[in-house]
Amino acid sequence: MMPSAAPPLPGLFRLSGWVAGYALRRWLPLLAVILSLLVRVGMDVLKPWPMLVLVDYVLRGAPMPAWLARLVGLLPGTATPEALTGWCVVSTVVLFLMSWAVGLANAYANISLGQRMTYDLAAQLFSRLQQLSLRFHTRRAAGDSIRRVTADCTCVSVIAKDALLPILSAGVSLLVMFGIMWRLSPALTLWALAVVPCMAAIFRLYAQPMLDRSSAQQEADAGIYSLVERTLAAMPVVQAYGREGWNNRRLREIHRDTLAATLALTDVQLRFKLLMGVTTAAGTAGILWWGAYQALAGHASVGTILVFLSYVASLYAPVESIMYTSAIIQSAAGSAARVRDVLDARRDVTDAPGAVTLGAARGQVRLEQVAFGYEAGLPVLRGISLEAEPGETIALVGPSGAGKSTLVSLLPRFFDPWEGRVCLDGRDLRTVALKSLRRHIGLVLQEPFLFPQTIAANIAYGRPKATLAEIEAAARAAGAHDFITRLPQGYHTPVGERGATLSGGERQRLSIARALLKSAPVLILDEPTSALDAQTERLLLDALEQLTAGRTTFIIAHRLSTVRRASRIVFLENGRVVETGTPRDLLARGGRYAAFHHAQFGAA
Repeated sequence: MMPSAAPPLPGLFRLSGWVAGYALRRWLPLLAVILSLLVRVGMDVLKPWPMLVLVDYVLRGAPMPAWLARLVGLLPGTATPEALTGWCVVSTVVLFLMSWAVGLANAYANISLGQRMTYDLAAQLFSRLQQLSLRFHTRRAAGDSIRRVTADCTCVSVIAKDALLPILSAGVSLLVMFGIMWRLSPALTLWALAVVPCMAAIFRLYAQPMLDRSSAQQEADAGIYSLVERTLAAMPVVQAYGREGWNNRRLREIHRDTLAATLALTDVQLRFKLLMGVTTAAGTAGILWWGAYQALAGHASVGTILVFLSYVASLYAPVESIMYTSAIIQSAAGSAARVRDVLDARRDVTDAPGAVTLGAARGQVRLEQVAFGYEAGLPVLRGISLEAEPGETIALVGPSGAGKSTLVSLLPRFFDPWEGRVCLDGRDLRTVALKSLRRHIGLVLQEPFLFPQTIAANIAYGRPKATLAEIEAAARAAGAHDFITRLPQGYHTPVGERGATLSGGERQRLSIARALLKSAPVLILDEPTSALDAQTERLLLDALEQLTAGRTTFIIAHRLSTVRRASRIVFLENGRVVETGTPRDLLARGGRYAAFHHAQFGAA
């Protein structure tokens, strides 16, 4: 499955507000970042002044203003030029060390804030992915979703600590620097600001191209995750059919696409930064020329010009920071849009207002004129009506594509029907809270899914607080206890990814034990023995007998040996119920089920 199309990119102010919400959740590190930024601005303001004192009042011997003379008089040992020179050097070193220390504190606070924001967003996104319906997940590559959680969530950190907070720092710096520079020389200040409109025009020219290329780069990068995830998940098939070379070539193609997208983004960013650099260099050169002219004419001191030039660098730095910040936001906007695409995705199945929590359930299931399909205008189920009483085992039989798996997927509300109702104990499932509904339904799939945990943890997956004695009892009932005790660490033996260290029959018995331990009144068995040999199937049928006792059971099977003990068989074809009855009655009737039976077992 290819990655989904790029979602629309959010507006700058909306995106900034969204990120600010995550930053405010972590207000303590945010406060530390802001305070360290403000202190750093103060250090930048003070840095040039020792140089002014040294050049104008020590080297040139100019008389100090009254306020500066009073301030210098508070320092001990400043009566001679040599002593004052020493104080200028000491203050320069102290300001440098303080600025360096504040920079370290700011970097630490930035990392702390950024990582916490990233983890908060990743946790929210992961939770959201688990809430979205199967329809959402079947339409998206798993690798693409993995990338959204692991990589795209860093967008909040990038936008906050590399963009929004620098804008705050730059804004404060601009106000302070402008005030000081205006007092030093209004003419030079206006000259310095003359390049700002040029910088704004450059940003306006390159903002949208950077945004578009950033989104394209993110989508191309997601293709790598998707290919790797699909290949690793299907490794037996890949190796059996010798598709390693094809996968390698496909990965190289995706890498080429990703590299091309990255270089296209880098090209735009470099041109943007080059033009911004040329603009600031031109502004600095103009100020240098005009400042030299003013100094030669006697309208400004050399120290003032040097301080002004230092402030010009400090003025252009926040202006460039604001411009670059916008570029950073544009670059991160692609990832942010991919994250918000999931967070804003509509949930197909939700709790209705006032949904009730089920207490104990008997397990009576009823479907009333149910119609459903995965795509509009293409129904899979058409007018299905069916009732199952507690303790009954209903076997769903029919050709592939008849709607058997679709029908049972409505019971735990993986989907809601287009028309009709699905009821449990007479209550419409849409009026029941999802979590409480699913606590009352057990599931055994054709391919049992085991996690890379211990045997005990896998059995207790539906009841994490179950005791070891309860786990063992479920395993015994499922016929799994004997092979578990032969394992090196018994119930504490870890299994491989997807249970790869166990045989198919052993994995299925653990799946049955898991369902037994959950002890749900409604049970769904989706072809639980179709991948097993005849001998293993006979052993599992005995375990299934234990599992289905006293429960309302729906069993899907193409191998009719699995359904011989069913209370009733429902034969589906083209999304409709065409036959229903006991196995003996349907065989005697000689209809569609009898034809199925004859195809598998012959005249016998």
